[in-house]
Amino acid sequence: MTIQAPEGTRDLLPDEASYWDAFYSIAKDVFSKYGYIPIYTPQIEQTELFVRGIGEATDVVSKEMFTAISGENLKRLVEGGSIKAKSRLSLRPEGTAGVVRAVVQHDLVPQGAPPAKLMYAGPMFRAERPQRGRQRQFNQIGIECLGADDPTIDAEAIIMLMSFYERIGIERDSMRLLVNSMGCENCRPAYRDLVHAYLAERESELCDTCKTRMEMNPLRAFDCKNEACAAIMESAPKITDHLCEDCKEHYGQMFGLLKRAGLDFVEDPSLVRGLDYYTRTVFEVQAISSQSAQNAIGGGGRYDKLTEEIGGRATPGFGFALGYERCVLALQDAGFQFAKAKKCDVFVACASPDVRMDAFDLVQQLRAIGRIAEMDHQSRSLKSQFKLADKLDSRLVAIIGPDELAQGLIKIRNMDSHEERSVPINEALAAIDGEL
Repeated sequence: MTIQAPEGTRDLLPDEASYWDAFYSIAKDVFSKYGYIPIYTPQIEQTELFVRGIGEATDVVSKEMFTAISGENLKRLVEGGSIKAKSRLSLRPEGTAGVVRAVVQHDLVPQGAPPAKLMYAGPMFRAERPQRGRQRQFNQIGIECLGADDPTIDAEAIIMLMSFYERIGIERDSMRLLVNSMGCENCRPAYRDLVHAYLAERESELCDTCKTRMEMNPLRAFDCKNEACAAIMESAPKITDHLCEDCKEHYGQMFGLLKRAGLDFVEDPSLVRGLDYYTRTVFEVQAISSQSAQNAIGGGGRYDKLTEEIGGRATPGFGFALGYERCVLALQDAGFQFAKAKKCDVFVACASPDVRMDAFDLVQQLRAIGRIAEMDHQSRSLKSQFKLADKLDSRLVAIIGPDELAQGLIKIRNMDSHEERSVPINEALAAIDGEL
């Protein structure tokens, strides 16, 4: 039986791999204008980072994390032993915790420093039931801003993300932007108690998951997809009615900045996001026309206490992540198709075996000036070489033959027009470069 990719994962074949490169390049171009620079963190972190940072009661930590373990440690566990905390490792289910850990570990925001504006890209891992728009390995691009709590940071990041979506071809009117405030440590505890009391009165009507959430994190009940639970939560207390004065002011300023920027958005008091570290601003972008149940293409919010949760000093933060695969689904629902990966600019064909060394030299020279060049590596006939050049979508074919070499010439054929011309060998590079 042929071994295939694990369930919930997929290969990015060359055409899509080229698109991913372009997708990330656009993100870097857009985000860099706002001061964001790249950071790359390990795909594997100590499990404790996610337990403390994301929250032990979240579905991500309690159900969906992949734990990685060495063969030696596995043997110890099987034999009834234990392993050290630093040896308990997990594949990252999201990017924020790792970036914040790096900021704390390397002191990237020392006292008095400007905010650290960082962006990342790469695979994340969650043990979810695979479906359209939901995979066990998926790709995200995200940003994190550490060191500033002003609502201008929140607003500019949301504006930046919406600009990115438009750059890749998702029309503004095909997206829905939802915003909310999660409050802070001063007002959220009392609100959690209100929601807990509300749920407790209706416990018999809740699904088993929400009964558990009610005790561990009652706000997570707003995320439940069970129809009965969703109907119950429609009448639950709204956090925007219970914000402290500071949170009201922060939310109001952010709200006003988005309006000044001309963004259409919906205030959604039931939007809580799925991770425990959020405070104050939370938001989500949905693809309206998506044919997938997983229509959220990006989102994030503020997390002013996360650095303290993982052992650092108090440092306010804001971030978001966008899902590459879900963006692609939104584009494909609108008719998008991947362009073919560029394979060859010019193919150097040999009219006879004794000119192969000359062809090899020309290929290297073409690559040195930045052109994608190829030649035959399988001793094909000249006719077959032309067929290969066509398969590689080569725009030009440079033909080297013994007679032409004796005259100091080389032929260049345009594969679109089928026109041929001979040029002096010492002018071949310029002639080819000029036609491309």
